[in-house]
Amino acid sequence: MIIPVRRLAAVCALGAALTACGTSPAPQAARPPASASPSAAGSSSASAPAPPSTEPTTEPSAEPSRAPTLAPGPAGLTPVFTNGPRTRGKTVALTFDADMTADQGPRAAAGEHFDNPGLISALRGLKVPATVFMTGRWAEEYPAEARSIGRDPLFEVANHSYSHYAFTGDCYGLPTVAEDRMRADVERAYTAFRTAGVPDAMPYFRFPGGCYDQRALRAVSGLGVTAVQWDVVSGDAFATDADAVAREVLDGVRPGSVVVMHCTRSAAPVTERAVRAIVPELRRRGYRFVKVSELIGAVRTAS
Repeated sequence: MIIPVRRLAAVCALGAALTACGTSPAPQAARPPASASPSAAGSSSASAPAPPSTEPTTEPSAEPSRAPTLAPGPAGLTPVFTNGPRTRGKTVALTFDADMTADQGPRAAAGEHFDNPGLISALRGLKVPATVFMTGRWAEEYPAEARSIGRDPLFEVANHSYSHYAFTGDCYGLPTVAEDRMRADVERAYTAFRTAGVPDAMPYFRFPGGCYDQRALRAVSGLGVTAVQWDVVSGDAFATDADAVAREVLDGVRPGSVVVMHCTRSAAPVTERAVRAIVPELRRRGYRFVKVSELIGAVRTAS
Protein backbone atom coordinates (compact mmCIF):
# COMPACT_ATOMS: atom_id res chain seq x y z
CA MET A 1 0.00 0.00 0.00
CA ILE A 2 1.34 3.42 -0.91
CA ILE A 3 0.38 6.19 1.50
CA PRO A 4 0.17 9.48 -0.41
CA VAL A 5 2.12 12.47 0.79
CA ARG A 6 -0.08 15.25 2.14
CA ARG A 7 2.32 17.97 1.19
CA LEU A 8 5.66 18.25 -0.53
CA ALA A 9 8.53 20.57 0.25
CA ALA A 10 8.45 23.81 -1.57
CA VAL A 11 12.15 24.51 -1.57
CA CYS A 12 15.13 22.21 -1.28
CA ALA A 13 18.73 23.34 -1.71
CA LEU A 14 21.60 21.00 -2.52
CA GLY A 15 24.80 21.87 -0.68
CA ALA A 16 26.58 19.82 1.95
CA ALA A 17 24.53 16.69 2.26
CA LEU A 18 21.02 17.74 3.14
CA THR A 19 17.84 15.89 2.39
CA ALA A 20 15.47 18.78 2.84
CA CYS A 21 12.86 17.53 0.42
CA GLY A 22 11.51 14.33 -0.87
CA THR A 23 9.17 12.74 -3.25
CA SER A 24 6.43 10.46 -2.20
CA PRO A 25 5.97 8.01 0.62
CA ALA A 26 4.21 4.24 1.66
CA PRO A 27 5.14 0.68 3.77
CA GLN A 28 7.94 -4.24 5.78
CA ALA A 29 9.57 -6.50 8.10
CA ALA A 30 12.69 -8.14 9.46
CA ARG A 31 16.17 -7.41 10.64
CA PRO A 32 18.85 -5.09 9.30
CA PRO A 33 21.58 -6.98 7.50
CA ALA A 34 23.91 -8.69 9.96
CA SER A 35 26.97 -7.72 8.01
CA ALA A 36 28.11 -5.98 4.89
CA SER A 37 31.10 -7.26 3.03
CA PRO A 38 33.91 -4.74 2.52
CA SER A 39 33.67 -5.22 -1.21
CA ALA A 40 30.02 -4.30 -1.07
CA ALA A 41 31.03 -0.81 -0.16
CA GLY A 42 32.09 -0.05 -3.70
CA SER A 43 31.28 3.27 -5.26
CA SER A 44 28.50 4.78 -7.24
CA SER A 45 28.21 6.22 -10.66
CA ALA A 46 29.27 9.74 -9.80
CA SER A 47 33.04 9.23 -9.70
CA ALA A 48 32.90 9.83 -6.00
CA PRO A 49 34.49 7.75 -3.24
CA ALA A 50 32.89 4.86 -1.53
CA PRO A 51 29.61 3.37 -1.68
CA PRO A 52 28.67 2.14 -1.95
CA SER A 53 3.43 14.38 27.39
CA THR A 54 6.70 15.30 28.76
CA GLU A 55 7.98 11.86 29.34
CA PRO A 56 9.73 9.82 26.67
CA THR A 57 7.71 6.95 25.33
CA THR A 58 8.34 3.34 26.22
CA GLU A 59 11.40 2.05 24.43
CA PRO A 60 10.58 -0.60 21.84
CA SER A 61 12.52 -3.82 21.93
CA ALA A 62 16.20 -3.26 21.29
CA GLU A 63 16.23 -6.36 19.12
CA PRO A 64 16.00 -5.15 15.51
CA SER A 65 14.13 -8.24 14.34
CA ARG A 66 11.26 -7.27 16.66
CA ALA A 67 11.10 -3.63 15.66
CA PRO A 68 7.76 -2.69 14.11
CA THR A 69 7.88 -2.80 10.32
CA LEU A 70 5.26 -2.93 7.60
CA ALA A 71 4.33 -5.60 5.10
CA PRO A 72 6.01 -5.48 1.69
CA GLY A 73 4.41 -3.38 -0.98
CA PRO A 74 3.10 -4.65 -4.31
CA ALA A 75 5.35 -7.24 -5.98
CA GLY A 76 7.37 -7.51 -2.77
CA LEU A 77 8.77 -4.00 -3.06
CA THR A 78 10.25 -2.29 -0.01
CA PRO A 79 7.34 -0.65 1.83
CA VAL A 80 7.25 3.11 2.37
CA PHE A 81 5.83 4.81 5.48
CA THR A 82 4.71 8.44 5.59
CA ASN A 83 2.65 9.04 8.69
CA GLY A 84 0.90 7.25 11.50
CA PRO A 85 -2.84 6.93 12.07
CA ARG A 86 -4.68 10.24 12.10
CA THR A 87 -7.34 9.01 14.49
CA ARG A 88 -5.37 7.26 17.25
CA GLY A 89 -4.32 10.14 19.45
CA LYS A 90 -2.24 13.28 19.01
CA THR A 91 1.20 11.83 18.42
CA VAL A 92 4.01 13.30 16.33
CA ALA A 93 7.45 11.97 15.42
CA LEU A 94 10.36 14.38 15.03
CA THR A 95 13.00 12.89 12.76
CA PHE A 96 16.47 14.28 12.13
CA ASP A 97 18.67 13.45 9.17
CA ALA A 98 22.35 13.29 10.10
CA ASP A 99 23.69 13.94 6.62
CA MET A 100 27.20 13.63 5.29
CA THR A 101 28.18 12.45 1.83
CA ALA A 102 30.93 9.90 1.26
CA ASP A 103 33.30 12.50 -0.18
CA GLN A 104 32.97 15.27 2.41
CA GLY A 105 35.81 14.14 4.67
CA PRO A 106 38.10 17.01 3.57
CA ARG A 107 35.44 19.56 4.46
CA ALA A 108 35.03 18.02 7.92
CA ALA A 109 38.81 18.02 8.34
CA ALA A 110 38.83 21.71 7.44
CA GLY A 111 36.41 22.45 10.27
CA GLU A 112 32.94 22.14 8.76
CA HIS A 113 30.48 20.73 11.30
CA PHE A 114 28.16 18.06 10.01
CA ASP A 115 27.08 17.21 13.56
CA ASN A 116 24.90 19.19 15.96
CA PRO A 117 25.54 18.27 19.61
CA GLY A 118 23.55 21.31 20.77
CA LEU A 119 20.44 19.93 19.09
CA ILE A 120 20.86 16.51 20.69
CA SER A 121 21.41 18.18 24.06
CA ALA A 122 18.23 20.22 23.58
CA LEU A 123 16.19 17.12 22.78
CA ARG A 124 17.54 15.46 25.91
CA GLY A 125 16.79 18.49 28.04
CA LEU A 126 13.26 18.67 26.66
CA LYS A 127 12.85 14.88 27.03
CA VAL A 128 11.77 14.49 23.41
CA PRO A 129 11.99 11.01 21.87
CA ALA A 130 13.27 11.21 18.31
CA THR A 131 14.49 9.12 15.40
CA VAL A 132 17.86 10.01 13.87
CA PHE A 133 18.35 8.92 10.26
CA MET A 134 22.11 8.67 10.12
CA THR A 135 24.44 8.15 7.19
CA GLY A 136 27.25 5.68 7.64
CA ARG A 137 29.73 8.38 6.72
CA TRP A 138 28.39 10.59 9.56
CA ALA A 139 28.83 7.71 12.01
CA GLU A 140 32.42 7.26 10.84
CA GLU A 141 33.16 10.96 11.26
CA TYR A 142 31.49 11.25 14.67
CA PRO A 143 31.63 7.76 16.24
CA ALA A 144 31.38 8.96 19.85
CA GLU A 145 28.27 11.00 19.06
CA ALA A 146 26.74 8.18 17.03
CA ARG A 147 27.37 5.78 19.92
CA SER A 148 25.92 8.21 22.47
CA ILE A 149 22.75 8.70 20.42
CA GLY A 150 22.42 4.99 19.69
CA ARG A 151 22.73 4.01 23.35
CA ASP A 152 20.31 6.61 24.67
CA PRO A 153 16.82 5.11 25.08
CA LEU A 154 15.35 8.50 24.22
CA PHE A 155 16.48 8.03 20.61
CA GLU A 156 16.58 5.43 17.89
CA VAL A 157 19.08 5.35 15.03
CA ALA A 158 17.87 4.47 11.53
CA ASN A 159 19.62 4.13 8.18
CA HIS A 160 20.07 7.05 5.79
CA SER A 161 22.48 5.19 3.46
CA TYR A 162 26.25 5.13 3.77
CA SER A 163 27.06 7.71 1.12
CA HIS A 164 24.07 10.04 0.98
CA TYR A 165 24.18 9.65 -2.78
CA ALA A 166 20.80 9.64 -4.50
CA PHE A 167 18.96 6.45 -5.42
CA THR A 168 17.38 8.16 -8.44
CA GLY A 169 18.62 10.58 -11.04
CA ASP A 170 17.92 14.31 -10.76
CA CYS A 171 17.66 14.39 -6.97
CA TYR A 172 18.59 17.93 -5.96
CA GLY A 173 21.99 17.63 -7.58
CA LEU A 174 23.20 14.77 -5.37
CA PRO A 175 25.64 12.26 -6.86
CA THR A 176 23.93 8.97 -7.64
CA VAL A 177 24.43 5.38 -6.60
CA ALA A 178 24.51 2.81 -9.38
CA GLU A 179 21.57 0.43 -9.17
CA ASP A 180 23.81 -2.56 -8.49
CA ARG A 181 25.39 -0.72 -5.51
CA MET A 182 22.20 0.46 -3.79
CA ARG A 183 21.76 -2.53 -1.53
CA ALA A 184 25.47 -2.49 -0.61
CA ASP A 185 25.23 1.20 0.28
CA VAL A 186 22.48 0.48 2.82
CA GLU A 187 24.36 -2.51 4.22
CA ARG A 188 27.55 -0.50 4.54
CA ALA A 189 25.76 2.05 6.71
CA TYR A 190 24.71 -0.68 9.15
CA THR A 191 28.31 -1.84 9.26
CA ALA A 192 29.45 1.71 10.05
CA PHE A 193 26.92 1.92 12.89
CA ARG A 194 28.17 -1.30 14.44
CA THR A 195 31.78 -0.15 14.12
CA ALA A 196 30.91 3.10 15.87
CA GLY A 197 29.27 1.16 18.71
CA VAL A 198 25.60 1.78 17.91
CA PRO A 199 24.08 -1.34 19.44
CA ASP A 200 20.92 -1.95 17.40
CA ALA A 201 20.06 0.39 14.55
CA MET A 202 16.43 0.16 13.52
CA PRO A 203 15.23 -1.53 10.32
CA TYR A 204 14.14 1.80 8.84
CA PHE A 205 15.67 3.47 5.80
CA ARG A 206 15.28 7.01 4.48
CA PHE A 207 16.28 7.60 0.88
CA PRO A 208 18.78 10.45 0.46
CA GLY A 209 16.83 13.50 -0.63
CA GLY A 210 13.68 11.45 -0.13
CA CYS A 211 14.03 10.44 -3.79
CA TYR A 212 12.98 6.95 -4.82
CA ASP A 213 11.24 5.07 -7.60
CA GLN A 214 10.18 1.50 -8.30
CA ARG A 215 13.74 0.61 -9.29
CA ALA A 216 15.13 1.88 -5.98
CA LEU A 217 12.43 0.10 -3.96
CA ARG A 218 13.20 -3.11 -5.81
CA ALA A 219 16.96 -2.71 -5.29
CA VAL A 220 16.68 -2.61 -1.50
CA SER A 221 13.94 -5.20 -1.23
CA GLY A 222 15.01 -8.21 0.78
CA LEU A 223 16.86 -6.10 3.34
CA GLY A 224 13.87 -6.18 5.69
CA VAL A 225 13.65 -2.40 5.97
CA THR A 226 10.73 -0.02 5.86
CA ALA A 227 11.46 3.15 3.92
CA VAL A 228 10.39 6.14 6.00
CA GLN A 229 9.36 9.42 4.41
CA TRP A 230 7.41 12.26 6.06
CA ASP A 231 4.35 14.44 5.72
CA VAL A 232 5.75 17.66 7.26
CA VAL A 233 8.80 19.43 5.84
CA SER A 234 10.36 21.78 8.39
CA GLY A 235 12.28 23.84 5.86
CA ASP A 236 15.29 23.95 8.20
CA ALA A 237 17.77 23.23 5.39
CA PHE A 238 19.94 26.34 5.05
CA ALA A 239 17.33 28.37 6.94
CA THR A 240 18.40 31.43 8.92
CA ASP A 241 15.05 32.18 10.58
CA ALA A 242 14.26 29.75 13.39
CA ASP A 243 10.81 31.25 13.87
CA ALA A 244 9.92 30.57 10.24
CA VAL A 245 11.01 26.94 10.61
CA ALA A 246 8.93 26.59 13.77
CA ARG A 247 5.88 28.08 12.05
CA GLU A 248 6.26 25.68 9.12
CA VAL A 249 6.21 22.71 11.48
CA LEU A 250 3.44 24.01 13.72
CA ASP A 251 1.24 24.79 10.72
CA GLY A 252 1.81 21.37 9.19
CA VAL A 253 1.59 18.92 12.08
CA ARG A 254 -1.45 16.68 12.33
CA PRO A 255 -1.99 13.62 14.54
CA GLY A 256 0.43 10.92 13.40
CA SER A 257 2.72 13.31 11.53
CA VAL A 258 6.36 12.59 10.72
CA VAL A 259 8.43 15.78 10.62
CA VAL A 260 11.72 15.89 8.70
CA MET A 261 14.49 18.06 10.16
CA HIS A 262 18.29 17.88 10.15
CA CYS A 263 21.15 17.23 12.56
CA THR A 264 23.81 19.08 10.58
CA ARG A 265 25.09 22.38 11.98
CA SER A 266 26.71 23.65 8.81
CA ALA A 267 23.61 23.24 6.67
CA ALA A 268 20.78 23.58 9.20
CA PRO A 269 22.09 26.07 11.76
CA VAL A 270 18.77 27.15 13.32
CA THR A 271 17.25 23.72 13.96
CA GLU A 272 18.03 23.69 17.67
CA ARG A 273 16.35 27.06 18.21
CA ALA A 274 13.35 25.98 16.15
CA VAL A 275 12.97 22.79 18.20
CA ARG A 276 13.00 24.79 21.43
CA ALA A 277 9.98 26.69 20.10
CA ILE A 278 8.19 23.77 18.48
CA VAL A 279 8.24 21.34 21.40
CA PRO A 280 6.49 23.40 24.10
CA GLU A 281 3.87 24.65 21.66
CA LEU A 282 2.97 21.18 20.41
CA ARG A 283 2.80 19.95 23.98
CA ARG A 284 0.51 22.85 24.79
CA ARG A 285 -1.72 21.65 21.95
CA GLY A 286 -1.85 18.19 23.49
CA TYR A 287 0.66 16.38 21.30
CA ARG A 288 2.86 13.57 22.53
CA PHE A 289 6.28 13.00 20.95
CA VAL A 290 7.10 9.47 19.83
CA LYS A 291 9.71 7.66 17.79
CA VAL A 292 8.95 6.37 14.31
CA SER A 293 8.81 2.82 15.66
CA GLU A 294 5.75 3.72 17.74
CA LEU A 295 3.94 5.18 14.75
CA ILE A 296 4.75 2.18 12.57
CA GLY A 297 3.66 -0.12 15.38
CA ALA A 298 0.34 1.72 15.57
CA VAL A 299 -0.20 1.36 11.82
CA ARG A 300 0.66 -2.33 11.92
CA THR A 301 -1.70 -2.92 14.83
CA ALA A 302 -4.52 -1.05 13.12
CA SER A 303 -4.13 -2.86 9.79
